[in-house]
Amino acid sequence: MQRNHNHTTIVTIEKVIDETPTVRTLVFSDDLMSNVLPGQFAMVWIPGINELPMSVMISKEPGKAAFTVRKHGPASTGLFNIKEGQQIGIRGPYGNSFDLKKGKLLLVGGGTGLVPMMRLLSFVKPTDDVTVLIGAKSKDEVFFEDFANSMLEKNPHKVLVSTDDGSYGEKGFVTDLVEKLVNESHYDGVYVCGPEIMMYKTVQSAHSRGMFVQASLERMMKCGVGICGSCCVGEDLVCRDGTVFDGEHLSSNKEFGHFYRNKAGILEKY
Repeated sequence: MQRNHNHTTIVTIEKVIDETPTVRTLVFSDDLMSNVLPGQFAMVWIPGINELPMSVMISKEPGKAAFTVRKHGPASTGLFNIKEGQQIGIRGPYGNSFDLKKGKLLLVGGGTGLVPMMRLLSFVKPTDDVTVLIGAKSKDEVFFEDFANSMLEKNPHKVLVSTDDGSYGEKGFVTDLVEKLVNESHYDGVYVCGPEIMMYKTVQSAHSRGMFVQASLERMMKCGVGICGSCCVGEDLVCRDGTVFDGEHLSSNKEFGHFYRNKAGILEKY
């Protein structure tokens, strides 16, 4: 029987992986979620706490998927604290996916925005020349570097890390590294997910040079199906029209990179 994507399915957490002091990956079995497209998301219910949108992390084990969460607010902290053997609810997948080009590719991830980038790596061709940029505040917050290298072992590739404090890799913001690379070379496709200001700068850098670029936006989502309007960015609803948008479209969106909506739906400046 085909599953109704809008009905919550209960899954059991089988493995908890500590990525950093504030980031964990929770692994579970689910055929549907194991095969989602890069950029799609699920609504995750933490019993007794809340529901929140999460990108679906890839697993190298067939039939398994995962959520990589950074503890921040009540819901994400509740998910972070889930133990092996405990259960959560999931519905979806929702949203569109990245349009993966062939050739020379640049993937940029900041924090848990790396999750859709890791899934995107599973779709690249062995002939694609791939550069992955990982942005973090400090060395102890860097994760998925080894995972990215292992996913690309058959490709010509580079995995570069930048930290804000210079404790590992390049010193500075990952967007400084983006600017340097797009100045030096043309990329057939640029893909980014992370904090919105980081995505805005990456989109600007690539789009202004005529490169194809897409960003997976992260906004407040309460329903995931285009009803509540809490995730609107200008005229777009991120859950219904995205989460993936291209540089051409984003360049005309006056809210992207400048304004966000708080939990009450009030528009605030970044």
